[in-house]
Amino acid sequence: MNNVRVRFAPSPTGPLHLGGVRTALYDYLFAKKQKGTFVLRIEDTDSQRFVEGAEEYIMEALEWCGITPDESPKHGGPYGPYRQSERRAIYDKYTEQILKTDFAYLAFDTPEELEEIRKEYEEKGEVFAYNYFTRTRLRNSLSLSKEETSDLLLQKTPYVVRFKMPVDRILQLEDLIRGKFSVNTNTLDDKVLVKNDGMPTYHFANIIDDHLMEISHVIRGEEWLPSMGLHVLLYEAFDWDPPKFAHLSLILKPEGKGKLSKRDGDKFGFPVFPLEFKDPTSGTVSMGYREQGYYPEAFINFLALLGWTPADNKEILSLSEMIEEFDIEKLHKAGARFSKEKAEWFNQQYLHLRSDKDVLEDIRPMITQGNTPLTEEKLLKIVSLMKDRCIYAKDIVTEGKFFFKAPSYYDEKAVQKAWSDSSTSILENLSLKLEITAMNAAEIKDTIKLAATNEGVGIGKVMMPLRLALVGELTGPDVPDIIEVLGKEESISRIRNAVNNIPTLSA
Repeated sequence: MNNVRVRFAPSPTGPLHLGGVRTALYDYLFAKKQKGTFVLRIEDTDSQRFVEGAEEYIMEALEWCGITPDESPKHGGPYGPYRQSERRAIYDKYTEQILKTDFAYLAFDTPEELEEIRKEYEEKGEVFAYNYFTRTRLRNSLSLSKEETSDLLLQKTPYVVRFKMPVDRILQLEDLIRGKFSVNTNTLDDKVLVKNDGMPTYHFANIIDDHLMEISHVIRGEEWLPSMGLHVLLYEAFDWDPPKFAHLSLILKPEGKGKLSKRDGDKFGFPVFPLEFKDPTSGTVSMGYREQGYYPEAFINFLALLGWTPADNKEILSLSEMIEEFDIEKLHKAGARFSKEKAEWFNQQYLHLRSDKDVLEDIRPMITQGNTPLTEEKLLKIVSLMKDRCIYAKDIVTEGKFFFKAPSYYDEKAVQKAWSDSSTSILENLSLKLEITAMNAAEIKDTIKLAATNEGVGIGKVMMPLRLALVGELTGPDVPDIIEVLGKEESISRIRNAVNNIPTLSA
């Protein structure tokens, strides 16, 4: 396939939803698979909904995900400008052009007049649409005489440009994911192409930009499928060849019904945005996958499989492997249910695959060491012991906090379960044996076993109170490994502290 050019065209009206990131990812995978070009275009014609900082957020989010545009406002390119707000003169030219055809007209109806008509229809139990049936009875250049229209223009009466939908025509359309289907133009209304401030709507601007930027494939969410008929007709109005279309299925709520929203994330405790976002107006902070502790590779791997199944049902794929395997025609028609647990599983897999050294660098800024700093070798040992137990790298620090600081309290339920009348003497005797034990896990384990034998108790009667003394809870990796990392002096200090303090808690 030659000259493949795709675009991701978000509006800077807030943070980028993960559904938008998935669209960008599929655009990127398709372009790279076909040796084509991935374009980022900012569709900022809606000044009323513009959110300060949103454009920068979009670019940073894509960069974090590794979805780097070939052309964009930041990267430049031969088809710029890549912000629609900077393309006003281009749209003005094509507004004049389409008004010379039979595909567009001027409409002078005020918002108040249209609202009044809507209410009249509602009172009759009907729904108002500005279309082939109603347009000849409304205030526009189709119902007014040329003189009346000219007078309104001379008086600088506000107007919009509307598309004149053909009457009773069957459009034969084709989508790369959904196949062939037909649409009767009588079911479509006369959409506004240019607003009364002279700025184009999404429908008009994106058609012009896609044509001038030589976009070969338009990959977008299924919410735009009802607009495909209008867009194909706009290409016809300008006598341009349309691109190929592919409309992606929705990402669904965890329960499977309806589109995933920020409210669902708030309800179930997971992000729906790639990066944290602070609303400049309200100050509200929305969670982000990056700040939650996700690796970008895990995030995009998870997203890619929400609507696509690679060969052999393989789940863990690098970006280059996704590019190699991606086939747009194998994207799912049905919506994909979001799963917080599956997202966590992906991050866990990438954490496990990461080298101990790399994981240590990930968590190093989070580590606050105690009075006796741990060596690099021991820090790597902590990572090795903890990472297979964790979902996020940061969990190594939070769940392994006992490696860096002696417990300041002992879990009450753990005390009741692990500590008995004999625990004090058992641990006192064990601490004496640890004084002369080499600090490697194998020998420490032998010493604990021998202590249990000498005391005439099961190994659990030693291990459980010992773990409690070292950790403060009944969690963590194997006790001998914990002692090896902590070292002789720190381990014995913790045992003695427990002996002095826990009996009063268990009494």
